[in-house]
Amino acid sequence: MNWHILIIRCTHKPASMAQEATNKLFREDFDAGPSSYDEIISGLFLGNLTAATDVEWLKEAKINYILTVDSCPLPRKIQELLPNLTVKYIQITDMPREDLLTHFGDSYEFIDHALESNNKILVHCYFGVSRSATLVIAYLMKKYGKSFSDTFEVVKEKRRFVGPNAGFLAQLKLYEEMNFGIDSTSVQFKMYKLQIAADKVRKAKILPQNCTELIKPDPALATVRPEPTVYRCKKCRRIVASASNILPHMPREKQIWRHISTKRTSKQSKPSHEPVEPQKKEEQQPAELCTKILFVEPLAWMPDITHKVEGKLNCPKCSTKLGSFSWIAGSQCPCGSKIAPAFYLVPSKVDWSNAVQNVQVTV
Repeated sequence: MNWHILIIRCTHKPASMAQEATNKLFREDFDAGPSSYDEIISGLFLGNLTAATDVEWLKEAKINYILTVDSCPLPRKIQELLPNLTVKYIQITDMPREDLLTHFGDSYEFIDHALESNNKILVHCYFGVSRSATLVIAYLMKKYGKSFSDTFEVVKEKRRFVGPNAGFLAQLKLYEEMNFGIDSTSVQFKMYKLQIAADKVRKAKILPQNCTELIKPDPALATVRPEPTVYRCKKCRRIVASASNILPHMPREKQIWRHISTKRTSKQSKPSHEPVEPQKKEEQQPAELCTKILFVEPLAWMPDITHKVEGKLNCPKCSTKLGSFSWIAGSQCPCGSKIAPAFYLVPSKVDWSNAVQNVQVTV
Protein backbone atom coordinates (compact mmCIF):
# COMPACT_ATOMS: atom_id res chain seq x y z
CA MET A 1 0.00 0.00 0.00
CA ASN A 2 1.19 3.53 -0.61
CA TRP A 3 1.06 5.07 2.84
CA HIS A 4 4.72 4.34 3.63
CA ILE A 5 7.20 7.21 3.67
CA LEU A 6 7.75 8.19 0.08
CA ILE A 7 10.72 9.72 -1.74
CA ILE A 8 10.28 11.82 -4.85
CA ARG A 9 13.25 12.71 -7.01
CA CYS A 10 14.31 13.50 -10.53
CA THR A 11 16.45 10.64 -11.79
CA HIS A 12 19.90 11.68 -12.98
CA LYS A 13 20.81 10.23 -16.36
CA PRO A 14 23.99 10.15 -18.45
CA ALA A 15 24.52 13.13 -20.75
CA SER A 16 23.36 11.15 -23.77
CA MET A 17 19.97 10.65 -22.09
CA ALA A 18 19.65 14.18 -20.73
CA GLN A 19 16.73 15.12 -22.96
CA GLU A 20 14.77 12.02 -21.99
CA ALA A 21 15.47 12.62 -18.32
CA THR A 22 14.11 16.14 -18.60
CA ASN A 23 10.60 14.90 -19.31
CA LYS A 24 10.54 11.75 -17.19
CA LEU A 25 10.24 11.89 -13.41
CA PHE A 26 10.44 8.94 -11.09
CA ARG A 27 9.29 8.04 -7.60
CA GLU A 28 11.28 5.50 -5.63
CA ASP A 29 8.69 3.82 -3.40
CA PHE A 30 7.39 1.47 -6.12
CA ASP A 31 6.15 1.57 -9.69
CA ALA A 32 2.71 3.05 -10.34
CA GLY A 33 2.69 1.22 -13.66
CA PRO A 34 2.45 2.62 -17.18
CA SER A 35 0.70 5.89 -17.86
CA SER A 36 -3.02 5.33 -17.36
CA TYR A 37 -5.80 7.87 -17.87
CA ASP A 38 -9.40 8.08 -19.08
CA GLU A 39 -11.59 11.03 -20.03
CA ILE A 40 -14.71 10.73 -17.87
CA ILE A 41 -16.55 13.75 -19.29
CA SER A 42 -15.27 16.31 -21.76
CA GLY A 43 -12.12 17.88 -20.31
CA LEU A 44 -12.08 15.82 -17.09
CA PHE A 45 -9.45 13.08 -16.97
CA LEU A 46 -8.97 10.47 -14.23
CA GLY A 47 -5.58 8.79 -14.06
CA ASN A 48 -2.52 7.64 -12.16
CA LEU A 49 0.71 9.24 -10.97
CA THR A 50 2.59 8.14 -14.08
CA ALA A 51 0.17 10.12 -16.25
CA ALA A 52 0.55 13.15 -13.98
CA THR A 53 4.33 13.09 -14.48
CA ASP A 54 4.24 12.37 -18.22
CA VAL A 55 5.10 15.84 -19.46
CA GLU A 56 4.78 14.94 -23.12
CA TRP A 57 1.26 13.56 -22.65
CA LEU A 58 0.23 16.53 -20.51
CA LYS A 59 1.33 18.84 -23.32
CA GLU A 60 -0.31 16.73 -26.02
CA ALA A 61 -3.61 16.48 -24.12
CA LYS A 62 -3.41 20.19 -23.20
CA ILE A 63 -3.85 19.46 -19.50
CA ASN A 64 -3.35 22.71 -17.60
CA TYR A 65 -4.97 21.78 -14.26
CA ILE A 66 -3.93 18.87 -12.04
CA LEU A 67 -5.62 17.80 -8.81
CA THR A 68 -3.36 15.46 -6.83
CA VAL A 69 -4.78 13.37 -3.98
CA ASP A 70 -1.88 11.29 -2.72
CA SER A 71 0.63 10.78 0.07
CA CYS A 72 2.93 13.44 -1.35
CA PRO A 73 2.66 16.20 -3.97
CA LEU A 74 3.88 16.25 -7.54
CA PRO A 75 7.56 17.14 -8.03
CA ARG A 76 8.17 20.85 -8.52
CA LYS A 77 9.85 19.95 -11.79
CA ILE A 78 6.42 19.44 -13.35
CA GLN A 79 5.51 23.10 -12.91
CA GLU A 80 8.94 24.20 -14.08
CA LEU A 81 8.41 22.27 -17.32
CA LEU A 82 4.79 23.40 -17.60
CA PRO A 83 4.69 27.01 -16.35
CA ASN A 84 0.98 27.43 -17.22
CA LEU A 85 -0.04 24.47 -15.06
CA THR A 86 -2.34 25.08 -12.06
CA VAL A 87 -2.10 22.43 -9.36
CA LYS A 88 -3.94 21.54 -6.16
CA TYR A 89 -2.74 18.98 -3.62
CA ILE A 90 -4.75 17.03 -1.03
CA GLN A 91 -2.66 14.84 1.27
CA ILE A 92 -4.60 11.62 1.83
CA THR A 93 -3.55 7.97 2.03
CA ASP A 94 -5.71 5.19 0.60
CA MET A 95 -7.06 4.05 3.96
CA PRO A 96 -10.78 3.52 4.74
CA ARG A 97 -10.68 5.79 7.78
CA GLU A 98 -9.13 8.74 5.97
CA ASP A 99 -11.35 11.81 5.69
CA LEU A 100 -12.01 12.69 2.05
CA LEU A 101 -15.57 13.88 2.66
CA THR A 102 -14.57 17.29 3.99
CA HIS A 103 -12.45 17.83 0.85
CA PHE A 104 -15.36 17.25 -1.56
CA GLY A 105 -16.32 20.93 -1.49
CA ASP A 106 -12.96 22.49 -2.35
CA SER A 107 -12.12 19.78 -4.89
CA TYR A 108 -15.49 20.46 -6.56
CA GLU A 109 -14.67 24.16 -6.83
CA PHE A 110 -11.22 23.43 -8.30
CA ILE A 111 -12.51 20.97 -10.90
CA ASP A 112 -15.50 23.10 -11.81
CA HIS A 113 -13.40 26.24 -12.22
CA ALA A 114 -11.10 24.39 -14.63
CA LEU A 115 -13.93 23.04 -16.74
CA GLU A 116 -16.04 26.20 -16.71
CA SER A 117 -13.03 28.18 -18.00
CA ASN A 118 -12.67 25.70 -20.90
CA ASN A 119 -9.53 24.09 -19.51
CA LYS A 120 -8.67 20.41 -19.19
CA ILE A 121 -7.96 18.83 -15.83
CA LEU A 122 -6.39 15.60 -14.62
CA VAL A 123 -7.48 14.25 -11.24
CA HIS A 124 -5.08 11.57 -10.04
CA CYS A 125 -3.83 9.55 -7.08
CA TYR A 126 -1.19 6.81 -7.23
CA PHE A 127 -3.06 4.25 -9.31
CA GLY A 128 -6.13 6.29 -10.30
CA VAL A 129 -8.42 3.74 -8.69
CA SER A 130 -9.61 4.82 -5.23
CA ARG A 131 -8.86 8.34 -3.96
CA SER A 132 -9.00 10.25 -7.24
CA ALA A 133 -12.02 8.22 -8.39
CA THR A 134 -13.81 9.22 -5.18
CA LEU A 135 -13.27 12.93 -5.88
CA VAL A 136 -14.41 12.58 -9.49
CA ILE A 137 -17.56 10.70 -8.44
CA ALA A 138 -18.31 13.34 -5.77
CA TYR A 139 -17.86 16.10 -8.34
CA LEU A 140 -20.22 14.51 -10.86
CA MET A 141 -22.82 13.71 -8.19
CA LYS A 142 -23.07 17.37 -7.19
CA LYS A 143 -22.68 18.78 -10.70
CA TYR A 144 -25.53 16.75 -12.16
CA GLY A 145 -27.55 16.01 -9.02
CA LYS A 146 -27.27 12.27 -9.59
CA SER A 147 -27.22 9.45 -7.03
CA PHE A 148 -24.03 7.76 -5.97
CA SER A 149 -24.97 4.46 -7.60
CA ASP A 150 -25.78 6.04 -10.97
CA THR A 151 -22.64 8.18 -10.96
CA PHE A 152 -20.45 5.26 -9.93
CA GLU A 153 -21.65 3.29 -12.95
CA VAL A 154 -21.02 6.23 -15.30
CA VAL A 155 -17.43 6.55 -14.10
CA LYS A 156 -16.90 2.80 -14.20
CA GLU A 157 -18.02 2.68 -17.83
CA LYS A 158 -15.24 5.11 -18.67
CA ARG A 159 -12.57 3.62 -16.38
CA ARG A 160 -13.49 0.01 -15.70
CA PHE A 161 -11.17 -0.64 -12.73
CA VAL A 162 -12.17 2.28 -10.50
CA GLY A 163 -12.77 1.09 -6.95
CA PRO A 164 -12.90 3.50 -4.00
CA ASN A 165 -12.16 1.73 -0.73
CA ALA A 166 -15.05 0.88 1.60
CA GLY A 167 -14.61 3.98 3.74
CA PHE A 168 -14.70 6.32 0.73
CA LEU A 169 -17.77 4.54 -0.63
CA ALA A 170 -19.55 5.15 2.67
CA GLN A 171 -18.50 8.81 2.60
CA LEU A 172 -19.96 9.20 -0.90
CA LYS A 173 -23.27 7.76 0.32
CA LEU A 174 -23.30 10.15 3.27
CA TYR A 175 -22.52 13.00 0.85
CA GLU A 176 -25.60 12.04 -1.15
CA GLU A 177 -27.76 11.89 1.98
CA MET A 178 -26.58 15.40 2.91
CA ASN A 179 -27.67 16.62 -0.55
CA PHE A 180 -24.11 17.01 -1.88
CA GLY A 181 -22.86 19.27 0.89
CA ILE A 182 -21.92 19.25 4.54
CA ASP A 183 -24.86 19.21 6.96
CA SER A 184 -23.37 20.02 10.35
CA THR A 185 -26.69 19.10 12.02
CA SER A 186 -26.64 15.54 10.64
CA VAL A 187 -26.20 12.96 13.40
CA GLN A 188 -24.33 10.71 10.99
CA PHE A 189 -21.94 13.52 10.05
CA LYS A 190 -21.36 14.38 13.71
CA MET A 191 -20.52 10.75 14.46
CA TYR A 192 -18.36 10.56 11.33
CA LYS A 193 -16.24 13.48 12.58
CA LEU A 194 -16.09 12.05 16.10
CA GLN A 195 -14.85 8.70 14.81
CA ILE A 196 -12.09 10.41 12.84
CA ALA A 197 -11.07 12.17 16.05
CA ALA A 198 -11.31 8.89 17.98
CA ASP A 199 -8.82 7.30 15.58
CA LYS A 200 -6.37 10.07 16.41
CA VAL A 201 -7.00 9.74 20.14
CA ARG A 202 -6.30 6.01 19.82
CA LYS A 203 -2.83 6.82 18.49
CA ALA A 204 -1.92 9.90 20.55
CA LYS A 205 -3.87 9.14 23.76
CA ILE A 206 -5.01 12.77 23.79
CA LEU A 207 -7.30 14.82 21.56
CA PRO A 208 -5.15 16.59 18.94
CA GLN A 209 -5.37 20.36 18.77
CA ASN A 210 -6.82 20.25 15.25
CA CYS A 211 -9.84 18.29 16.55
CA THR A 212 -10.86 20.63 19.35
CA GLU A 213 -13.53 22.25 17.14
CA LEU A 214 -15.57 19.11 17.80
CA ILE A 215 -16.03 20.23 21.41
CA LYS A 216 -19.24 22.25 21.50
CA PRO A 217 -19.72 25.38 23.65
CA ASP A 218 -21.03 25.02 27.17
CA PRO A 219 -24.83 25.42 26.80
CA ALA A 220 -25.05 26.93 30.28
CA LEU A 221 -23.09 29.93 29.05
CA ALA A 222 -25.22 30.61 25.99
CA THR A 223 -26.37 34.22 25.93
CA VAL A 224 -27.27 34.56 22.23
CA ARG A 225 -30.34 32.60 21.14
CA PRO A 226 -30.22 30.01 23.93
CA GLU A 227 -32.08 26.86 23.00
CA PRO A 228 -35.58 26.48 24.46
CA THR A 229 -35.09 22.87 25.53
CA VAL A 230 -32.17 21.92 27.77
CA TYR A 231 -31.09 19.19 30.17
CA ARG A 232 -30.18 20.11 33.73
CA CYS A 233 -28.36 18.36 36.54
CA LYS A 234 -31.17 16.98 38.71
CA LYS A 235 -29.33 17.91 41.91
CA CYS A 236 -28.19 21.51 41.32
CA ARG A 237 -30.18 22.47 38.18
CA ARG A 238 -27.08 23.45 36.24
CA ILE A 239 -27.64 23.24 32.44
CA VAL A 240 -25.46 20.46 31.01
CA ALA A 241 -26.83 19.95 27.48
CA SER A 242 -29.14 21.47 24.89
CA ALA A 243 -31.53 19.52 22.71
CA SER A 244 -29.23 19.97 19.69
CA ASN A 245 -26.37 18.30 21.58
CA ILE A 246 -28.25 15.01 21.81
CA LEU A 247 -27.18 12.24 19.41
CA PRO A 248 -30.36 10.15 19.14
CA HIS A 249 -30.19 6.42 18.51
CA MET A 250 -32.58 3.58 17.86
CA PRO A 251 -32.84 0.41 19.98
CA ARG A 252 -30.30 -2.24 18.96
CA GLU A 253 -28.59 0.17 16.57
CA LYS A 254 -25.04 -1.11 16.14
CA GLN A 255 -23.52 2.19 15.10
CA ILE A 256 -24.82 5.57 14.01
CA TRP A 257 -21.97 5.81 11.53
CA ARG A 258 -19.73 3.04 10.27
CA HIS A 259 -16.80 3.23 7.85
CA ILE A 260 -16.52 -0.42 6.91
CA SER A 261 -18.83 -3.39 6.70
CA THR A 262 -18.19 -6.56 4.76
CA LYS A 263 -21.46 -8.23 5.73
CA ARG A 264 -23.96 -8.83 2.96
CA THR A 265 -27.68 -8.61 3.42
CA SER A 266 -28.44 -11.03 0.60
CA LYS A 267 -27.27 -14.51 -0.33
CA GLN A 268 -26.85 -13.35 -3.89
CA SER A 269 -23.32 -12.78 -5.10
CA LYS A 270 -22.53 -9.08 -5.39
CA PRO A 271 -19.70 -7.41 -7.32
CA SER A 272 -16.65 -6.36 -5.33
CA HIS A 273 -17.38 -2.69 -6.02
CA GLU A 274 -20.74 -2.83 -4.24
CA PRO A 275 -20.91 0.37 -2.15
CA VAL A 276 -20.89 -0.02 1.62
CA GLU A 277 -23.44 2.39 2.97
CA PRO A 278 -23.42 4.19 6.30
CA GLN A 279 -26.12 2.59 8.41
CA LYS A 280 -29.35 4.42 7.78
CA LYS A 281 -32.04 5.19 10.27
CA GLU A 282 -35.47 3.97 9.31
CA GLU A 283 -38.26 6.50 9.37
CA GLN A 284 -39.39 6.31 12.98
CA GLN A 285 -41.64 8.27 15.25
CA PRO A 286 -39.73 10.22 17.95
CA ALA A 287 -41.34 8.02 20.63
CA GLU A 288 -39.47 5.01 19.24
CA LEU A 289 -36.05 6.56 19.87
CA CYS A 290 -34.21 5.01 22.81
CA THR A 291 -34.23 7.10 25.99
CA LYS A 292 -32.35 4.71 28.29
CA ILE A 293 -29.07 6.56 27.71
CA LEU A 294 -28.58 10.12 26.42
CA PHE A 295 -25.62 10.20 24.06
CA VAL A 296 -24.38 13.76 23.56
CA GLU A 297 -21.71 15.66 21.71
CA PRO A 298 -18.49 16.46 23.61
CA LEU A 299 -19.07 19.71 25.49
CA ALA A 300 -16.74 22.38 26.88
CA TRP A 301 -17.68 21.64 30.51
CA MET A 302 -16.14 18.15 30.15
CA PRO A 303 -12.46 18.94 30.95
CA ASP A 304 -11.09 15.38 30.95
CA ILE A 305 -12.13 14.50 27.40
CA THR A 306 -9.16 16.33 25.83
CA HIS A 307 -6.43 14.41 27.67
CA LYS A 308 -8.00 11.10 28.70
CA VAL A 309 -9.22 8.16 26.64
CA GLU A 310 -12.14 7.49 28.98
CA GLY A 311 -13.53 8.65 32.31
CA LYS A 312 -16.48 10.01 34.26
CA LEU A 313 -18.62 13.03 33.45
CA ASN A 314 -19.34 15.02 36.61
CA CYS A 315 -21.55 18.07 36.96
CA PRO A 316 -19.22 21.10 36.77
CA LYS A 317 -21.17 22.81 39.56
CA CYS A 318 -21.97 20.15 42.19
CA SER A 319 -19.64 17.33 40.98
CA THR A 320 -22.45 14.77 40.87
CA LYS A 321 -21.63 11.96 38.46
CA LEU A 322 -23.88 12.41 35.43
CA GLY A 323 -22.41 9.84 33.06
CA SER A 324 -19.20 8.69 31.39
CA PHE A 325 -17.20 8.96 28.19
CA SER A 326 -15.01 6.68 26.10
CA TRP A 327 -13.24 7.70 22.90
CA ILE A 328 -12.25 4.20 21.86
CA ALA A 329 -14.30 1.46 23.56
CA GLY A 330 -17.54 3.41 23.34
CA SER A 331 -20.60 2.44 25.33
CA GLN A 332 -23.23 -0.28 25.23
CA CYS A 333 -26.72 1.08 25.83
CA PRO A 334 -29.17 -1.19 27.73
CA CYS A 335 -31.28 -1.19 24.56
CA GLY A 336 -28.55 -3.13 22.75
CA SER A 337 -27.00 -0.25 20.80
CA LYS A 338 -23.24 0.12 20.73
CA ILE A 339 -22.00 3.67 20.17
CA ALA A 340 -18.33 4.66 19.81
CA PRO A 341 -16.98 7.09 20.66
CA ALA A 342 -19.50 7.76 23.41
CA PHE A 343 -20.26 10.70 25.69
CA TYR A 344 -23.39 9.93 27.64
CA LEU A 345 -25.62 11.19 30.42
CA VAL A 346 -27.75 8.90 32.58
CA PRO A 347 -31.39 10.06 32.24
CA SER A 348 -32.07 9.57 35.95
CA LYS A 349 -29.37 12.15 36.73
CA VAL A 350 -30.79 14.94 34.56
CA ASP A 351 -34.11 16.66 33.87
CA TRP A 352 -35.21 18.41 30.71
CA SER A 353 -36.82 21.81 30.91
CA ASN A 354 -38.58 24.11 28.49
CA ALA A 355 -38.19 27.79 27.60
CA VAL A 356 -40.26 29.05 30.54
CA GLN A 357 -37.77 27.51 32.96
CA ASN A 358 -34.75 28.77 31.03
CA VAL A 359 -35.06 32.46 31.84
CA GLN A 360 -32.10 32.31 34.18
CA VAL A 361 -28.80 30.84 32.99
CA THR A 362 -27.17 28.81 35.72
CA VAL A 363 -23.38 28.83 35.77
